Amino acid sequence: MEALPQQPIRSEAPLQLLLFVDKRPGSSERIRQVRVCLKDLPSEYPYELQIVDVSEQPHLAEYFKLVATPSLIKIHPEPRQTLAGTNLVAQLKDWWSRWQRSVEDYLADLAAQSDSKPEPNGNSEIRSIAQSSEVLRLSDEIFRLQREKEELQAQLQFKDQLIAMLAHDLRNPLTAVSLALETLEIGSSLKESGGSRLKPELIAQLVRHARTQTKALDRMITDILQAARERNAELRIQPQETDLGTLCLEAIDHLQARITAKAQCLSTDIPSDLPMVYADHERVKQVIVNLLDNAIKYTPERGTISIAILHRTTQKVQVSICDNGPGIPPENQQHIFEDQFRLQRDAAKDGYGIGLALCRRVVQAHYGQIWVDSESDQGSCFHFTLPVYRLLPIVPLSPTH
Repeated sequence: MEALPQQPIRSEAPLQLLLFVDKRPGSSERIRQVRVCLKDLPSEYPYELQIVDVSEQPHLAEYFKLVATPSLIKIHPEPRQTLAGTNLVAQLKDWWSRWQRSVEDYLADLAAQSDSKPEPNGNSEIRSIAQSSEVLRLSDEIFRLQREKEELQAQLQFKDQLIAMLAHDLRNPLTAVSLALETLEIGSSLKESGGSRLKPELIAQLVRHARTQTKALDRMITDILQAARERNAELRIQPQETDLGTLCLEAIDHLQARITAKAQCLSTDIPSDLPMVYADHERVKQVIVNLLDNAIKYTPERGTISIAILHRTTQKVQVSICDNGPGIPPENQQHIFEDQFRLQRDAAKDGYGIGLALCRRVVQAHYGQIWVDSESDQGSCFHFTLPVYRLLPIVPLSPTH
C-alpha cells in the first residue's frame, strides 16, 4: 500500500489530496474506486493523490485528527477539507466542482500578487505536513526514551538500596550465628582441656538459636533476590485448582518453630467445606507465610494470632490473619503496601520494606484485593481475597432427529 514519502517529490499540481486507509481487506478496492472516480471527473487543473496507511504513519493521522478511515483530505489549497465514510466516491463527486473553483481562486490570487507566472506551492504544503508529522513522531520517541531512562534510574536506585539493606539487615543474624558457634567452640575446647563443660540444655539452646537465625538469613536473601528480579518484570503466576485450607496449614507448619519460641497462641478457623480456589500454590503460600511472619514478629510473647478463611461470596474466598501487636497508625495504612515503605518505629529493626509490596503484587495478579484493618495498640488484621475455582459448564448437545 502506498504511503506519504518522508521526502516528498516536487509537484506542480495545485490540488493536493491525501487518502487515508488501513489494512482492512476492502482498502485496496476503496483506493481503486477513488482513483477511477478522479480519472473520470472533469479537471481543469492538475491534481495529485497520495495514499497514506495509518498503521505505517500514525503520526499523520494524529496530525489531521482523523477519527475514521477511509478519509480523503484536500490539503491544498486552503482551507483543508475532510471527507470520511464508506461513500467517499459520492462525496467526492459532490465536492469536486467546488474544489476546482478553490484552485481557480487560489491561482487568481497568486496572479494578482505577482506579474510573473504563479508557481503552485502544493509541494511545500506536503513538505510542511511531513515535517509536522516527523516532529510529532520524534516528540513521542523522546517521551518514550525519557520514561525508559526514569525507569532504569529507579531500578538502579532500587538495586543500590537492596545492597545497602542486605549489608545492614544481614549483620544482626550473622552476628548471632557467629556468637553461638564461638560459644560452642569454646565449650568444646574446655571439654578437651578438662575444664567445665557446657550444659546440654545450653548447647541445645545455642543450636536452636543458630538454626533459627540461619533460616531468617535464608528467608531474607530469598525475598531480596526475588524483589530485585521482579522489580520491573511482569509477575508470572500459574493458577490452578488449589486447596486453600491445606495451603494455610502448610504455612503454619513452616513457621511453627517461631510461634513456639515466643509461646504465642495461634487459633485457626478453616471451614472443612471451603470451595477450591484458582491460584498459584507457591505464590499464595508466600503471601500467607509473609503475613503470618509479620504477625509473629509484632505479636508479643504469649500473645494471640488468628487465621480465618471465609467464603465471602460465590466468587471469592477471604483469608484474614490477625494479631494483637502494636497496630498500624491510621495515616500509614494506605502506604503499608508500597515498595520500601517502613513505619518509623521499625527503622532500627530488621527488614527492608518489600514484603507487603510483594504480597500486594501477588494478590493483584490473581485479580484479588488486599487490605489492612488496624488500630494503634489494638493489633492488626490483614485480609486478602482469591477467586473461587469453577469448572466451565458443559453444554449438552442438542439431540439429532
